[in-house]
Amino acid sequence: MSEYEIGFDAAAGKQEALNTLMDQIMNVFSVSDEEGPLTDAVEAFLKRQPHLTVRRHGDTLVASTAFGREHRVILAGHLDTVPVIDNFPPKWLEPGDPLIREDVAAAHPGERVIWGRGATDMKGSDAVMLYLATTLTDPKVDLTFVFYDHEEVAAEKNGLRKVVEAHPDWITGDFAIIGEPTDCGIEGGCNGTMRFDVVLHGVAAHSARAWMGHNAIHDAAEVLNRLNAYENKCVEVDGLAYQEGLNATLISGGNGTNVIPDWCRIHVNYRFAPDKTLPEAKALMMGADAGAELGNGEHKATGGVFEGFGIEMKDESPSARPGLESPLAASLVKLVKERTGRDPLAKLGWTDVARFAILGIPAVNLGAGSPLLAHKHDEQLPESDLVLMADLLEDWLR
Repeated sequence: MSEYEIGFDAAAGKQEALNTLMDQIMNVFSVSDEEGPLTDAVEAFLKRQPHLTVRRHGDTLVASTAFGREHRVILAGHLDTVPVIDNFPPKWLEPGDPLIREDVAAAHPGERVIWGRGATDMKGSDAVMLYLATTLTDPKVDLTFVFYDHEEVAAEKNGLRKVVEAHPDWITGDFAIIGEPTDCGIEGGCNGTMRFDVVLHGVAAHSARAWMGHNAIHDAAEVLNRLNAYENKCVEVDGLAYQEGLNATLISGGNGTNVIPDWCRIHVNYRFAPDKTLPEAKALMMGADAGAELGNGEHKATGGVFEGFGIEMKDESPSARPGLESPLAASLVKLVKERTGRDPLAKLGWTDVARFAILGIPAVNLGAGSPLLAHKHDEQLPESDLVLMADLLEDWLR
């Protein structure tokens, strides 16, 4: 039994109910690897809904209706957050509070804001999905709610991935919505991502006799020059503009302050547009036949940006095209445009829409909160975003 309780008064208004759910899940610490207590609480909540069949695999929950509708829509949200940066426990901020960001206050004057880790990424959307799991008892489609763990870390830990592999029959449908923060607009597809080390080798020696060795850290200059020279492109795919990015994110090397370093590693992250498959993106970085795969150690780049250097793969996930062609997607795009005036945009980060794309299920990102505030120390969400997202999905699904 969970030590945390999730639920709301059935007589409560929509904003009050959503705020209650948001407050409850925000107050459960759920940094990646520590999602268990929140999963327990969400499981207990979902099992109280008589119209849902609830299944659990690890710390991922799948709750489904069986109304016999012609189509099925999947609503998915991750329960984990990135590490805390002095922003837990959360708190509600009243209008005028100095912790409310100027841009948030300008867009939502006179409004309460919830502040803290996970507010936008993505417990706001989770709260809305929990509300819908209770209140949508006669939708026009069957529904599957997925609350999963380990989205914010390496793909091998991703709870949705594990459920798809272990129980593919749990994750079936005609369309999926991922609740990543989008300001309640639609963001189509996603960039792919890969992370790898560029590995440099030298010869150790005493720093007083440097000529007896070879400095691997000095060799990193050429790698950094290639990174600086690389021109990141904006690529249009199915009418949406995806900005690519190639960046060094970590560097390490050496064994002592008076030792010529015999090794250096530069960790590189490449975010690539959905006009490329994962093999095509890898070929641009290291050549088509380098042989570098997850878990198989270091290989020499035979071409691409890092030709001639050692490469060790660390993580990789494919991109996804916008997925806006299906009738369900088109109807959602139309509703969001009518209500908010917003046209679809490209999702620049990686999300699990790519995982649904592999399954042949069209998917989009639509969630509460600004994507620009995800992972920030002052992550925050205006309360009206909860109602806006709930209204959009309620009206579309009914």
